[in-house]
Amino acid sequence: MQKIKSLMTRQGLKSPPESLSDLGAIESLRAPGKEEFRELREQPSDPQAEQELINSIEQIYFSTDSFDIVKYELEKLPPVLNLQELEEYRDKLKQQQAAVSKKVADLILEKQPAYVKELERVTSLQTGLQLAAVICTNGRRHLNIAKEGFTQASLGLLANQRKRQLLIGLLKSLRTIKTLQRTDVRLSEMLEEEDYPGAIQLCLECQKAASTFKHYSCISELNSKLQDTLEQIEEQLDVALSKICKNFDINHYTKVQQAYRLLGKTQTAMDQLHMHFTQAIHNTVFQVVLGYVELCAGNTDTKFQKLQYKDLCTHVTPDSYIPCLADLCKALWEVMLSYYRTMEWHEKHDNEDVTSASEGSNMMSTEETNFDRGYIKKKLEHGLTRIWQDVQLKVKTYLLGTDLSIFKYDDFIFVLDIISRLMQVGEEFCGSKSEVLQESIRKQSVNYFKNYHRTRLDELRMFLENETWELCPVKSNFSILQLHEFKFMEQSRSPSVSPSKQPASTSSKTVTLFEQYCSGGNPFEIQANHKDEETEDVLASNGYESDEQEKSAYQEYDSDSDVPEELKRDYVDEQTGDAPVKSISRETLKSRKKSDYSLNKVNAPILTNTTLNVVRLVGKYMQMMNILKPIAFDVIHFMSQLFDYYLYAIYTFFGRNDSLESTGLGLSSSRLRTTLNRIQESLIDMEVSADPTATLTAAEERKEKVPSPHLSHLVVLTSGDTLYGLAERVVATESLVFLAEQFEFLQPHLDAVMPAVKKPFLQQFYSQTVSTASELRKPIYWIVAGKAIDYEQMLLLMANVKWDVKEIMSQHNIYVDALLKEFEQFNRRLNEVSKRVRIPLPVSNILWEHCIRLANRTIVEGYANVKKCSNEGRALMQLDFQQFLMKLEKLTDIRPIPDKEFVETYIKAYYLTENDMERWIKEHREYSTKQLTNLVNVCLGSHINKKARQRLLAAIDDIDRPKR
Repeated sequence: MQKIKSLMTRQGLKSPPESLSDLGAIESLRAPGKEEFRELREQPSDPQAEQELINSIEQIYFSTDSFDIVKYELEKLPPVLNLQELEEYRDKLKQQQAAVSKKVADLILEKQPAYVKELERVTSLQTGLQLAAVICTNGRRHLNIAKEGFTQASLGLLANQRKRQLLIGLLKSLRTIKTLQRTDVRLSEMLEEEDYPGAIQLCLECQKAASTFKHYSCISELNSKLQDTLEQIEEQLDVALSKICKNFDINHYTKVQQAYRLLGKTQTAMDQLHMHFTQAIHNTVFQVVLGYVELCAGNTDTKFQKLQYKDLCTHVTPDSYIPCLADLCKALWEVMLSYYRTMEWHEKHDNEDVTSASEGSNMMSTEETNFDRGYIKKKLEHGLTRIWQDVQLKVKTYLLGTDLSIFKYDDFIFVLDIISRLMQVGEEFCGSKSEVLQESIRKQSVNYFKNYHRTRLDELRMFLENETWELCPVKSNFSILQLHEFKFMEQSRSPSVSPSKQPASTSSKTVTLFEQYCSGGNPFEIQANHKDEETEDVLASNGYESDEQEKSAYQEYDSDSDVPEELKRDYVDEQTGDAPVKSISRETLKSRKKSDYSLNKVNAPILTNTTLNVVRLVGKYMQMMNILKPIAFDVIHFMSQLFDYYLYAIYTFFGRNDSLESTGLGLSSSRLRTTLNRIQESLIDMEVSADPTATLTAAEERKEKVPSPHLSHLVVLTSGDTLYGLAERVVATESLVFLAEQFEFLQPHLDAVMPAVKKPFLQQFYSQTVSTASELRKPIYWIVAGKAIDYEQMLLLMANVKWDVKEIMSQHNIYVDALLKEFEQFNRRLNEVSKRVRIPLPVSNILWEHCIRLANRTIVEGYANVKKCSNEGRALMQLDFQQFLMKLEKLTDIRPIPDKEFVETYIKAYYLTENDMERWIKEHREYSTKQLTNLVNVCLGSHINKKARQRLLAAIDDIDRPKR
């Protein structure tokens, strides 16, 4: 009931007694009974009228405030009372009361089921409370029994056990706190031992433990201290990471990476590592250059330390330039090697992580590890190019700090070799082509090489003008690879030759520099004794390699003497290059001795000191080209100029003879003439003095040219005793052929480094210039052949012969014997010359061929001078020529005899008929007009008429007309 009353109070309603007391003057107010309810409900009602009555009630009657209703009504009465008005007002109030009562009755009836239901619930609640009172009573009774059943000692024992457990936990916590208090000492020890993973692991465990005991006041301070210690460890860890950049240690780096992994900062570590590498490159190059600058300055002035690296490089002296560059590259190599080993470490451990991840079951951890691994891999790959670019820029700045033109060639090559090795390192490091270094060194190299080449051409001219064309004695097994300038061709490494000694490679697999020097050493180490290893042993003491060879060289071989096996073994056909047949006979060697003057000396190459210098220059040029391939075209172009100038000089000294060229024998091929004209136009400066009014372009073109060389006055080419300088001519010509052979030998190497777009130039150089060197033999030795035999004397002797004899002669004419004596004397002179200079078989063959050819043509010319000739005289001509051939074949082994058909055909033409003669004249244009005319007028006059002779002469004139 109390709950109902409180509910009515919260709803603004008052209990019935309170409401009744508020009626004041109304003495009794009770709830309508059932009869009244029924009467009220039976009364006819108008809901709208009732609602209007209720609405007409003053609002104050609905107020919850307590007020006196009677007093309120009495105060409303007028001063003068009217009974009728009062009754009317009273009736109105009754009607309003009746309407309200009826409304209340309706509401009560409407809520009566809920009231009944609530009343039943309250009754049930009262019953429950009575049952709870019974339960409480029973519980108290049982508690009282339990209290009486246990003694005070038992409860005390339980309390003590509980205190003991609490104290044990407290002791454990205190011991943990004590350990945490001493952790900083152990952390310091672990940091000194560089056990970064252990220190971080301990620090993290301590932080975790400190968070457990954070309710202790002393732990809050310890937690802050541990955080500071962890930050200090990260700082030391960063310092330890920076040490990796110069001297990679796998154990040290493993600890650092484990430490960063415990911190969960592997990506941050990789970012920091690349910053350290960049800083390491800058600090390394600055310290190296600064050390050399201060050392050369000779004082401890600190002004150099304040300079920028670019300005500091300009203070490096020329004497210390190369050692400083080598040390600079060595230091940068250490940095790049550390980065290379860092990548190796990550590749190895990535594979291990993949294996361990496949065995694990934590999917989230595996995904995170894979993400970190991918980030590190991309970062390292990107860092390769970045680090190499930094290295290139530092070295480029150093190179630009000094003008390289001040260095000697060997020093300059040494600089290029170091840079080439550095570019090889860069290519193996990140696959880059070193564009920055290549462009920088290429420009300096081209400028340097142009000036160097110009000086070498002037020196070559000086050598040629002072060359006496004496034989430079070299061993028979001489090869240009024995010269130290060509040692680089025997090296197995690429692309350049290191000054340091390269170990012999026994494996066909290419070993990179990083693999070769990963465990130790440095590719930029300079060995002080590397030049001592470049000794040469190519010169023979006196042109012979031993006394026995010299003794055997001058031994005369007759039919009764034995031929030394050494000569049998050394004899090689120089035309074919084939080895001789093992069963070569004594007679064969003896017969070949007449023309093969090579047997008189050891078969060593024929060359001069100038040739050797040119070969050395070629080797130096190839060193530069091999070291710096981007300038390969320029170098090969300059090499071709060396050969061009040497060839032009040999031709100018020994081969130029306008009188012999005018004979029209085609001694100089069109290709040779084209080559000589090209060399003269492009390389030879034909002007004696510079024209002050010449244009700048013309001056520049002349600057690229070289004056034509002049033969030394010590070289005599007019003496018949020396066969008109044959020894000098042989040495000069064969040295040129030797030089051409060396260029042929080097062609594959030059072709390998030549840019593809420039290879046509190289092919043209070999096809149009190098291959023409041997063609100079003909014009050079033709001059000797033209003067060695007195052909004019033979013509005079032939002119005294009577050819219109009437009977066939059995004895040849005296001019044949005179001519043969000339050839015998020529043979003796060749033998004398061969004692000074070895005459190779091709040379002796050409000399004999020229002499025989000139003799045969002289014979034809002598026959063409005949005024009268009979058939018997023509037979005498054949007899003379056959006698000449028979004796000549004993002096030389040249077969067939040159121009033999030229003489025989001319002699046999006498017997041709008129029609055959006309056709013969048109087919044989090798004869001169004089020879053909004489043949028609003298030889054929006996059996053709005058008209036919005129017709044949007209045919000869038609043939000769185009020649004019």
